[in-house]
Amino acid sequence: MTDDNDSSIQGDSRCKGAVDNGILGGIYGMAFIGGVIYYLQHATSFWNGVWGIIKAIIWPAVLMYKVLELLQM
Repeated sequence: MTDDNDSSIQGDSRCKGAVDNGILGGIYGMAFIGGVIYYLQHATSFWNGVWGIIKAIIWPAVLMYKVLELLQM
């Protein structure tokens, strides 16, 4: 005896967990790389470099917040 739930799960050929970010993922990736390069070039110590990597991860979100705040959305 086979369970219908098991056969439907095995027959599902869609890839679960994969997300297609499209062009926006590429833009964010380029912004992140540019931010890391910029902040690391201006770092004067190891911890400034670590803080620069954290800022490179966060700055696109801060930028979007400021734009939406400016547009009063």
